[in-house]
Amino acid sequence: MPKIHYVEFDATHPDDFEFSIPEGHNAWLLVQTQTAALFEVDGELKEFPAHSVILYPPKHKIYYRACSKNYINDWVRFDADESYITETVLPIGIPFSLPDPSYCHQLFQLLTLEHTFQNDYRELSIDYLFRILFNKLCEASQDKLSPKYYNLLNLRKALYNNPGHPWTVSLMAEYLHISAGYLQTIYKSTFGISCMEDVIHCRIRLAKEKLGFGPHKIAEIATICSYANVEHFCRQFRQLTGDSPRAYREKLASKEQIPQMEL
Repeated sequence: MPKIHYVEFDATHPDDFEFSIPEGHNAWLLVQTQTAALFEVDGELKEFPAHSVILYPPKHKIYYRACSKNYINDWVRFDADESYITETVLPIGIPFSLPDPSYCHQLFQLLTLEHTFQNDYRELSIDYLFRILFNKLCEASQDKLSPKYYNLLNLRKALYNNPGHPWTVSLMAEYLHISAGYLQTIYKSTFGISCMEDVIHCRIRLAKEKLGFGPHKIAEIATICSYANVEHFCRQFRQLTGDSPRAYREKLASKEQIPQMEL
């Protein structure tokens, strides 16, 4: 299991901050930036944007410094002999952008808490958190992300977190302070689905949960999912699932052998 020497999140440094270990550490170092920073890569000092991550193995030269008023990062120094770390496909000593930095930031927070407190399952929890963190890093695109990406990601999170909101293209465009046409273009190119199709998928996902595990009538579920009328809801539900809401509920009731809900 990975052994943490030290871990920190939201570490804030002054504008003259510089971290230089020419011979490298005797341990691994993983850094996630929240602000832009300068990193030495292949002998050259280059600026990388916020939400970058870099992995240094033991004995690897380390150099990075602030390039703004405050430099903020999350970081962990650790030992490891697990193959998912020692044989990682991640680039070594080269920063790359994270598609979802807030997710990884939360993992750093959890690692810090687990490392700080002596809980019964501390080592096992740290091991699981490292595995999740490296899984997310391996999923991360190493291509340069567009300047609008993080705003789009926050919008998409808002959709999935509140599918019952009366979302429209105009409302989502206003959320990002861009035109409706531009939103539809960049949303589709980024996520492979149009923004309104994404909304519909979120609503049907919520409807399936309510149909299977709630006391609501179908008309009530239509309202919860922000449909103006039950007919529109039933039509879209059938288009995406192949069943009517009633048939879907009956199938679940039969499969799970749960008491039949009121239809």
